[in-house]
Amino acid sequence: MRILLLEDDKQLGPWITKGLREEGHVVDHFDDGKDALMAAMGQEFDLLILDRMVPGLDGLAVLKSLRASKNSTPALFLTALGEIDARVEGFEAGGDDYLTKPFAFAELSARVGALGRRREGTDTEAAVQTTLRYADLTLDLLTRRCERRGQPIDLMAKEIKLLEYLMRRPGRLVTRTMLLEQVWDMSFDPTTSVVETHISRLRAKIDKPFKEALLRTRRGEGYVFGG
Repeated sequence: MRILLLEDDKQLGPWITKGLREEGHVVDHFDDGKDALMAAMGQEFDLLILDRMVPGLDGLAVLKSLRASKNSTPALFLTALGEIDARVEGFEAGGDDYLTKPFAFAELSARVGALGRRREGTDTEAAVQTTLRYADLTLDLLTRRCERRGQPIDLMAKEIKLLEYLMRRPGRLVTRTMLLEQVWDMSFDPTTSVVETHISRLRAKIDKPFKEALLRTRRGEGYVFGG
């Protein structure tokens, strides 16, 4: 994979770069957020690894700018901030995974591999079906446009990924754990409310303005889209 790394630590940055290159990846390392943003907007990467605590334009600001420009490249945050609120903030900005410092390179390598496999799987599915439809709801994965009854619905990057996962499984029970693992690439975490928060926001956009509800909650079990 071609990876963009934003890390200003003089020891950590080169260490990560060396390790990833030894595994066969092409790594572009930046210690300045502005330079990283310009590179990400002008070139195509398979994965972004972003430090949250870079002075000036930090990783969170870089990703927000990219997601605003419809860049959906998977992003992994590296940070010394391990609090739940900080993690949720990263996911809400469009991040796909979170690794708290200090960490073992083996764990970073595993997370990079998981994000790469998920991207490959998504690309394969998209090649087969890039427009998802259910009833009067349409989601175009290429243009990232969502409409219901012809009315455009503005969705954030993570909301699009969540809706895609649900629309590919109409009528099937989807558990909270399934969503954490497949949409956020997280292991089960009973303390995070990221799933509930995003489900609530998604429901407010695709269901609340309309009469028929497509996204239903089964208390204590999970969620069902359509069906």
